[in-house]
Amino acid sequence: MKKISKITRISLMLAILFTIDKGLGILRQLIIGRQFGLSAELDVFNAANNLPDMLFALISGGALAIAFIPVLSSVLTKEGKRGAWKLFSQITNLAFLVTAALSIVVALVAKPLISSQIGIAPGFTEQQQALSVSLMRLNLVATLIFSLSGLVMGALQANQHFFLPALAPILYDLGQIFGAVILAPEKGMRFGSIQLPAFGQGVYGLVYGVIFGAMLHLLIQVPGLIKYKFQWTLKIDLKDPHVIKVLDLMGPRMISMLAIQLIFLAQDNLASRLQVGAVSALTYGWWIMQVPETIIGTTIATALLPTLSEYVAKQDWTAFKARIENAVQVLIAITLPIAVILAISLLPLIEIAFGFNANDSMKVLFTTQAYLVGLLGHVLVEIGVRTFYAKQNARVPLFASLMTFVLFIMFSLLLMPHMDAPGIALANSLAYSIQALSLLVIINKSLEDKLFLKGSIFRGVAAMLTSGLIAWLIMNYLPFVGTKIFTALLALIIGLVPMFFILKRELLQLLKL
Repeated sequence: MKKISKITRISLMLAILFTIDKGLGILRQLIIGRQFGLSAELDVFNAANNLPDMLFALISGGALAIAFIPVLSSVLTKEGKRGAWKLFSQITNLAFLVTAALSIVVALVAKPLISSQIGIAPGFTEQQQALSVSLMRLNLVATLIFSLSGLVMGALQANQHFFLPALAPILYDLGQIFGAVILAPEKGMRFGSIQLPAFGQGVYGLVYGVIFGAMLHLLIQVPGLIKYKFQWTLKIDLKDPHVIKVLDLMGPRMISMLAIQLIFLAQDNLASRLQVGAVSALTYGWWIMQVPETIIGTTIATALLPTLSEYVAKQDWTAFKARIENAVQVLIAITLPIAVILAISLLPLIEIAFGFNANDSMKVLFTTQAYLVGLLGHVLVEIGVRTFYAKQNARVPLFASLMTFVLFIMFSLLLMPHMDAPGIALANSLAYSIQALSLLVIINKSLEDKLFLKGSIFRGVAAMLTSGLIAWLIMNYLPFVGTKIFTALLALIIGLVPMFFILKRELLQLLKL
């Protein structure tokens, strides 16, 4: 058996934990979907999450974490744990204070942020907007907790420790499930002879679950800080060259993340003007697409960033190029057939899992299919952005994100009148696909030895066509094999079989990442 590389081992571990995370996420969404359906109340909950999520993403999530890891890895290599924890403490203190200040501001101006014509949900009724304001303010508590937890994840990953950071989202899911099962419903659920209590908090219960999950997300990572002998200092030195470097990288990254988050805000702004359920259909479609995106793209990209940062520090451009090339080849080849198989076989899974009526199920299906058009684009953006941050280059991802936002708005305005919510999802897919292509072109131009991708593209398309045809035949001409759900699962499983033959080379490369 071929020896499995370190990055592959980490990627496989992350894939397993992320799969568990997504499995729990499916369970959570099933519970919420069956309780609330595509209702106005659930639209409010989903819309109220956006701005708190944006604050987290801008400060301690994608913005600071990706800008933080390359610098912290360098300090850890050159100055050891003492210097690394000193930097970590300063950045954590700063992030917490900034998040707290912004949370207070958002809480104070929550009403116009929701109801204005350029706000989050101008199309909601006054009652929906009032509920959105209340839920948004509660969500800011979780955002404050995440301002610490997100940085802890980055610090542990810089120490090449990935287990606890990958376990944290699972605990977050469990907290949300607790909110959905115990806190939200009017009547407690029954499992056999066990009658669960219920607190009847409705969508407020969902938010309380988010806060509880955020606490678990932070606490599960504390043993990692203890293992690596974390030492906290009550200090912020804005003249520290390492702090300056992190902030220099973070500035463009924050603008990049702002552009990404504005896509979600614009998405809900537009969808709130459509039929009831449009916001939730987009939320479900995005969430379903994110299952394969996370398992395929995020796992590899997360494991790759610290290693790429090391190669840059050592100026080992041969290994740098080889890792990127292998990762992109694998992602192109396996993402294409998976996207098509899912698009063909999802309807029975949506109908049975969520218990929606036929009309709502079709709305979620079409929206999800539109998002799946951009699955490859999304996974390649994960690799492309991290490649530039490994080189401590934040400008290219910045301009790419701004371009994506502009393209999303243009495509949405063009497609939404004709396609409703799926038009907004398709606009997202087209914008991200263009961003992925642009990043790859720029990366390729920066390398002396160019990326070789033609073979993987050809095999990926061949696998996509073959697997898609098999899944389509099963879904349309083998209804006699059993229930709809069984037919869909059969299409998913058998549809994947050609991948193991057509993509043998890429699957072997997966072992050598």
